[in-house]
Amino acid sequence: MLHLNVLNEFNPLKAVVLGVAQSNGPTPSPEDCYDPSSLKHVLQGTYPLEKDMIEEMKALEQLFKSYGLEVYRPEIIPGCNQIFARDIAFVIEDKLIKSNILPDRAEEFTALSSILNHINPQNCIELPEECHVEGGDVIVHNDYIFVGVYTGDDYSKFITARTNIQAVEALQELFPNKKVKALELKKSNTNPLESALHLDCCFQPIGYGKALMHKEGFLNENDYFFLENLFGKEHIFLTTKEEMASMNCNVFSISKDVVVSDPSFSRLNNWLEAQNFKVEKINYAEISKQGGLFRCSTMPLIRS
Repeated sequence: MLHLNVLNEFNPLKAVVLGVAQSNGPTPSPEDCYDPSSLKHVLQGTYPLEKDMIEEMKALEQLFKSYGLEVYRPEIIPGCNQIFARDIAFVIEDKLIKSNILPDRAEEFTALSSILNHINPQNCIELPEECHVEGGDVIVHNDYIFVGVYTGDDYSKFITARTNIQAVEALQELFPNKKVKALELKKSNTNPLESALHLDCCFQPIGYGKALMHKEGFLNENDYFFLENLFGKEHIFLTTKEEMASMNCNVFSISKDVVVSDPSFSRLNNWLEAQNFKVEKINYAEISKQGGLFRCSTMPLIRS
C-alpha cells in the first residue's frame, strides 16, 4: 500500500506521479485550446511536437530516479493529452482528492487506476459535483491550504477559470484543522501575460521559507500582500509578466534545498543559487508552450 503524505511543497520527495506525453493527440484547433499559451502557439504554428515533449519528460524521469524516487506514470490513453498530472488529482496529508476538471479531460483520471489500487479507498476523496477544482490551484503549506479561485459573475465565460469558491468550502470541511485561504486570480482566455491559469503559475513556496510570486497574477492586491506578510518581502522572488507566462513560478522542489528549473530561467536560477539552493536544470521549453511546467506535470504522493 502507498501511505500518502504531503504536508507542503518541499519536504523530501519519495513518490510522485509524472504525466506522459505519448499518444498526445493532434495539434488542437484554436477553439479547442484550454489556455492562452497553447492558443498563442497554435496560431503561431509553434505548438510543441509529441517527440520533443516525450524527450523532455524522459529527462525529468531520469533526474527523479537519480535521486532514488519512486516514479509512477499514468496508463496511456490513445490521442489524449496526459502531460499535466497535477490537474487531475492532488494529495493533502494522507488524502488523494480527485479534481473536478474540464469535462473533456475527465477520462484522464481513469488512467491512474493502477496507482489508485495501491491507495486505501477511504483516502480517495471525490468532492461534490458543484465543486470545481484542479490541482494546480491547490498549494499545501503546512498549516495552510492556499486555493486559487475566480469568483466573478462571468466565471463560466473563462476556460481559464478552473476552481470555484465551493471547492474552497469543501476543502475547509475536509481539513478542519487547516487554514484554507482563497486567493483570487486574474483570468484571460487569450492573453498569457494577463492570465494566471492556476495558482502555481503565480505563486509557489520553496524551501528555507522562500517563495516565488507574480504580484500582478492576483486579482486582489490584498491577497498578494497577505502572502508578502506571511513570507517576508526579503524572501520572495518576484517575476515579470513575461517570466510568469513562461512559467518561472512553476518549478518543482525535490527537497527543501533542491529545485528543478528550466535552464532558460537565468534570473531565477541565479537567485536560487544565491539563496543556496541546488538547481537541477531540465529543458522543458516545449511543454511550457501548453501553459504548464514542472509542478503541473507532477503529482507528489509521498513527501517524508
